[in-house]
Amino acid sequence: MTAPETKTCLACGKPIKGRADKKFCDDYCRNNYNNRQKAKSNHSSFVRNINNALLKNRKALESILPEGEETAKANKEKLQRLGFQFKYLTHIYTTRTGKTYYYCYDYGYLPLDNDWYLIVRKKED
Repeated sequence: MTAPETKTCLACGKPIKGRADKKFCDDYCRNNYNNRQKAKSNHSSFVRNINNALLKNRKALESILPEGEETAKANKEKLQRLGFQFKYLTHIYTTRTGKTYYYCYDYGYLPLDNDWYLIVRKKED
């Protein structure tokens, strides 16, 4: 009879105890290993930076629109002070009357005159 093969953690190389299909010695090693795998991708930082910009844009729009209100107005300067970057958006919606709304997830804006913007929240369907 042969001795069972000792499995080692994929992240740190220490021997693993427990289930036969276990790959990591603990959650720290599992997270560390998966983060390193994600970092190997050439596009990961590019995608992460865009996702962070989109989330920052959403947060800026959300901060302007008071809870319970359907719309609010803000000027370009205020949006930029909040870190808003106009080049990042998730989708565009054009109404039947030709007005174009730009969205970051569920928050959007409609450009008005003189660098003012109407801030809106997408209604639940």
